[in-house]
Amino acid sequence: MNDDPSSREKIPQPDHEAADQDGNDPNSLDQDTILEIPRAAVGRLSLYLRELRRLEANGTEYVSSRRLGELLGVSDAIVRRDLGYLRPQGKRGVGYVIPPLIQRIRQTLGSNQNWNVVLIGAGSLGNALLRYQGFQEQGFRWVAAFDVDPQQIGKNIGDVPVFDCNDLEVQAVRLNAHLAIIAVPASATGDIAKRLTASGVTGILNFAPVVLQVESNVCVANVDLASELQQLAFSVLSTQEPAFPPAERSKKNPSKKIAKNG
Repeated sequence: MNDDPSSREKIPQPDHEAADQDGNDPNSLDQDTILEIPRAAVGRLSLYLRELRRLEANGTEYVSSRRLGELLGVSDAIVRRDLGYLRPQGKRGVGYVIPPLIQRIRQTLGSNQNWNVVLIGAGSLGNALLRYQGFQEQGFRWVAAFDVDPQQIGKNIGDVPVFDCNDLEVQAVRLNAHLAIIAVPASATGDIAKRLTASGVTGILNFAPVVLQVESNVCVANVDLASELQQLAFSVLSTQEPAFPPAERSKKNPSKKIAKNG
């Protein structure tokens, strides 16, 4: 589906009916509507949610598409189109009502329910992830971590118990794990992924620099930090003249170095 804001595709129109007094949305989105939302728009919804929560915490009740766009560096046309899929409440000339919009986005992203999450690999990266409080606020609950290091096994990281990787299947089933984060060396990820999916895990966030081969009913998201840094470095270099690393500049222009030493 074209993600250009100028496209003329037919999208759901905003719905301005209010939520009931209990805060329940009488026009909750059905699954078919949610599945029609383009992946690029879904990616931006999580960013909208982050900013909306900040605005709500500051006591803001309404927000315009223009303001949201400014906060995220996108056009107001893209914001209106993305949020149009959610049929948000709003007032013309004022903006979207923030609390119900937050609820709509949370429903769409699945963060209005609780997800049991396990971590495989309790090293430095895993340790930092386990201690991050933001996951719990979004409905993601750590239930266990797994490692092969005897010094880690049997301990708690924060409130999260660390189990032996040999007990992965038993504990994942017992704890009803829905999602998993893999933070282990690339050589171990394939076996770990198979064991997780055999235990009923249907979503994996993979930090290892390798493509996982899993069943079609299992969703995988890959985060390759080295690759992201490479792309960032390219972006930096593409805005510079000359386009090579700082360490190479004196080699490319030796006359400046000679002048400095002289």
